[in-house]
Amino acid sequence: MIIYLDASALVKRYVAERGSREVIELTAAAEIVATSLISRAEVAAAFARAVRLGVLDHDGGRRAQRRFSREWADFARVPVSEALVSRAEMLAWDYGLRGYDAMQLASALTWQESIGEDVFLGTFDGQLWKAAPGVGLKVWPESLAK
Repeated sequence: MIIYLDASALVKRYVAERGSREVIELTAAAEIVATSLISRAEVAAAFARAVRLGVLDHDGGRRAQRRFSREWADFARVPVSEALVSRAEMLAWDYGLRGYDAMQLASALTWQESIGEDVFLGTFDGQLWKAAPGVGLKVWPESLAK
């Protein structure tokens, strides 16, 4: 299985929460795991927010960030380009997505087209999860818990 993870799924590899075990199992079994370059900033922001909200203590947040940084090179990374941003702009309008969600969708779709194989978009973001099949991406997980 070829997987593209957005930030909502990536965070679960590093912070124990609902879905973490499943993300870890998925990525361990995947042939390759990709993400967008923007995920680096999104994931770091999610860790920092978790610390601000008291979900993680400062040391836990920093540990998660260090581990993510160490593993960053293990991910295939979709670069950000003018063409990708233009595609995200259209997807934002077509699917009513927030900016970074549109970038994630455009990145996953661009990656799928570049490798010529089916890609599963791993996301826990409801809007992104609903939009992905409309552009020809498979989604993971099969359903989102309410």
